[in-house]
Amino acid sequence: MTQKKNLMSGQLIARKDVTALAQRLRRGRKKIVFTNGVFDVLHRGHISYLTKARSFGDCLIVGLNSDRSVRRLKGKSRPLQPQRDRAAILLALRVVDYVVVFGEETPDKLIKQIKPDVLVKGADYKISEIVGAEFVKSIGGQVRRVRLSSGRSSSRLIRKLG
Repeated sequence: MTQKKNLMSGQLIARKDVTALAQRLRRGRKKIVFTNGVFDVLHRGHISYLTKARSFGDCLIVGLNSDRSVRRLKGKSRPLQPQRDRAAILLALRVVDYVVVFGEETPDKLIKQIKPDVLVKGADYKISEIVGAEFVKSIGGQVRRVRLSSGRSSSRLIRKLG
């Protein structure tokens, strides 16, 4: 008998369940890595970034901006893809273990819920500009910056398509 292959590598987690998930992972001695973003038009730069982020630990949790928060941050024309589709695309990636959608403008509250061992953002941010960095360092975690792929950005792709 053949098993039906699950196309999703990871799992979508409800916001209300993320604290229990993080506690369960910690009890299993998993090193939790967290990053966040819009991930509207996934491109090679995102893949490199997420792969590098995952290399810092055992489990990668991605905080995904809700559609409403993307409109507040990027304008009425965004996102191009609804959050359900963006989450499904991220979850299809082998390096992404969990996705949790958040509606705030920053992931500060989500970071405090998860208490990641490693917080990751792009190197275009200074450590002092990274939301949650001070909190993560205060609980003994690390903040890592990942160099972005040159010439790769969603905004650039969108301009090119438009």
